[in-house]
Amino acid sequence: MENTVRPDIPAGLEIFETMRADQGGVALLSLHLDRMCETCRVLDVPFDRAVLTRAVLGAAGGTASRLRLTLQTDGRHRVDRFNLPPAPEGWRLGLAEARVDAGEFWRGHKTSHRAIYDTAREEMPEGIDELLFLNTAGHCVEGTITNLFVDPCDGLLRTPPLSAGALPGILRRKLIEARDARVAPLRLVDLTSARRVYVGNALRGLIPVSLDIPAPA
Repeated sequence: MENTVRPDIPAGLEIFETMRADQGGVALLSLHLDRMCETCRVLDVPFDRAVLTRAVLGAAGGTASRLRLTLQTDGRHRVDRFNLPPAPEGWRLGLAEARVDAGEFWRGHKTSHRAIYDTAREEMPEGIDELLFLNTAGHCVEGTITNLFVDPCDGLLRTPPLSAGALPGILRRKLIEARDARVAPLRLVDLTSARRVYVGNALRGLIPVSLDIPAPA
């Protein structure tokens, strides 16, 4: 169940969305803004959808790029644009040492209050492209910048529930709404026995992974 008790807002907190832009526009922009709007509602942060839409579309170029929309708690915003290298053919997935608290308020919101993920990325071992987090109950949650998807054997992807501590990712939402994925609790044994394992986000889509994790007990 989502933690509805809002803690104090950390000084300097920023709400952000990372989007893919190309000649066709900005992919899934409305879904990104929906998620940002919900966080702003919960945190009582000013949100002007029309202004932010114009800012994002104005920053999009003609080539594939990564856009980061950042909103401060006083309503000020900026959009940064970065080159987007070709999508990887596959990643190697390791296991993060730290565990997340599924009930923590910030788990459900994409903000700069994410030290546990930033630290994991800074300390990522050589040869590892992404790290999987478990929660304190031992259930799979998500990667540092991705959601987790598992195909056990039937082609229908499984992805951890938000109640496990997962971020409501945009790609995750799209796949669930298209009935290409469904929510299911996952443990490490579900990954090691699966036909395929993926991580993914709206920027990169689904990325197949090979596992570099300890064998489940």
